[in-house]
Amino acid sequence: MFIFLDTETTGTGPDDRLCQIAFKPEQGRGYSGLFNPGRPIAVEAMAVHHITNEMVKDKPRFKESAVCMQLSDLVADPNSIVVAHNAKFDIDMLRKEGIDPPKVICTLKLARYLDKAGAIPQYNLQYLRYYLDLKVEAKAHDAMGDIIVLEALFRRIHARFESDGVKEIESEMIRISHTPILIARMPFGKHKGMLFSEIPTDDLEWLYGTDLDEDMAHTVRHQLGRA
Repeated sequence: MFIFLDTETTGTGPDDRLCQIAFKPEQGRGYSGLFNPGRPIAVEAMAVHHITNEMVKDKPRFKESAVCMQLSDLVADPNSIVVAHNAKFDIDMLRKEGIDPPKVICTLKLARYLDKAGAIPQYNLQYLRYYLDLKVEAKAHDAMGDIIVLEALFRRIHARFESDGVKEIESEMIRISHTPILIARMPFGKHKGMLFSEIPTDDLEWLYGTDLDEDMAHTVRHQLGRA
């Protein structure tokens, strides 16, 4: 059973917490709700998801809610697989609430993995929604709206694996989701859109010394011959 999941949070730092969560079992109704995160929501985060401190001040803490118990029970099922976009971020937020899904699929990593030629300029969820022409009606940067897009993206990726003749698709998706992925094109900065193989070594050396996510770090090390 796939469980599609998304969180909206107070920010992106190590001390930030979720203020909205949405999840939807493959077969069943979805849930979306606001929760008091126990800390202020950063203005930068509000500008993205439009959830204010006023909106959550009287809401319950997620960890103390029946919803937390419901989700815990769902992910504890040995047949359950949590699906999220940039799953590491969402799963890290869940772990802060005492939920640690044993099986996870990340559609961001899968999209990067399948795009070996670097044809897709960006991999954020809403960009993929329109680039791949996913036929959905959903509000962007709202947890339940993102769930709708996420499920459509997952179905498209799953169909691609099927057409490629991949055996044991779910197991392969989980494996890829826990493996560093080589990114074809630089996603930001002065070399944005350039193939990593075309970026000057000096700039890669500088990039190597910065704080990078797993896939970026793996790609830079590979290009520098340090993988």
